Amino acid sequence: MPSARPAIAGVCFAAVTAATLPALAATDDPATSTGTARVFMVNPVQSSGNESLTDQNDSATAVPARQYVTVALRNLDGSGTLTGKWVAVQSATGKPAYSATNTFLFNRHDDGFEQVMAYFWINQAQEYLQSLGFGRTLPPVNEQQQLVKVDQYGGDNSYQTDKPFRIRYGKGGVDDAEDAEVIVHEYGHAVQAAQVPGFGASEQAGAIGEAFSDYFGVSVGLAADLQYGWPRKTDAACVADWDSVSYTSEVPHCLRRLDGAKRFPADMTGEVHADGEIWSRALWDIRRAYVRLGFGSRGADTTIIDAQFSFGPGTSFAAAARATYRTALHRDGRTAASAVRAAFRARGITF
Repeated sequence: MPSARPAIAGVCFAAVTAATLPALAATDDPATSTGTARVFMVNPVQSSGNESLTDQNDSATAVPARQYVTVALRNLDGSGTLTGKWVAVQSATGKPAYSATNTFLFNRHDDGFEQVMAYFWINQAQEYLQSLGFGRTLPPVNEQQQLVKVDQYGGDNSYQTDKPFRIRYGKGGVDDAEDAEVIVHEYGHAVQAAQVPGFGASEQAGAIGEAFSDYFGVSVGLAADLQYGWPRKTDAACVADWDSVSYTSEVPHCLRRLDGAKRFPADMTGEVHADGEIWSRALWDIRRAYVRLGFGSRGADTTIIDAQFSFGPGTSFAAAARATYRTALHRDGRTAASAVRAAFRARGITF
């Protein structure tokens, strides 16, 4: 789950143009259908840079119309529901989204908006994994239909379960499925559960799970910004800028950050979300090193995710770091592997 945080009128939209409709991804299946939907560009705080936005009880006018964008909704099954090859909205609070023409143009005051967000961003995350080679030249990663329930958990929290294999997005404050980084964070847990059944069986493994999910949420959002040409006006290392406006007072609003200064073992608390900031900083530093060395952020993501196939359900920081180093050495060579080792050592994780 993304955190241990406490529970807690019409508007005009831009017209659909060639610029607002992205080209179909290479993973789009000709046997599926493509619809049209309205979503946030990751989240409205990021795309606007406005840290003063607030929920206002799901008010449509709380978020300016220009922070929405119209997109292609890919891999639908043509049933008129938000059911597709990689995700199915199983149930939701309010009226289930339906369109005989696959046209889902809601604003955030409508329950259908969070349903569309969940569908779009989980599909986007799976397409991103496949674009890295997973399911192609590398083993598949959660290459199955992901079941989701939207706004049906009354607390301001979300979580993924293995049995049944499902994600539930909560509500309260900003509904969780309004922020792409929260949506993809939960999908990150599903990714690790698919790679390593039972993952998270120790406190350190649980911390790795929260850290990777934070990192994956940010990384998928950054990749989407590049893919679609969307603006990003806040610090990339800040996780869930929009969702967190309801429960944080500091500006910028962040659920957590990927660039903190925590080290192992001095800063361990026994709480997986807090301790995860040690691991997520290492992943963030690996990403930056890969960009600097010319391997790129996609190279970093490929190596980080590929390494997870070698993790055990209850892996320690040291064992997981060693597996990531070995994957980097095999995939990218000694220079990249040395950067990986240095990133972990800087967090006090040695092997």
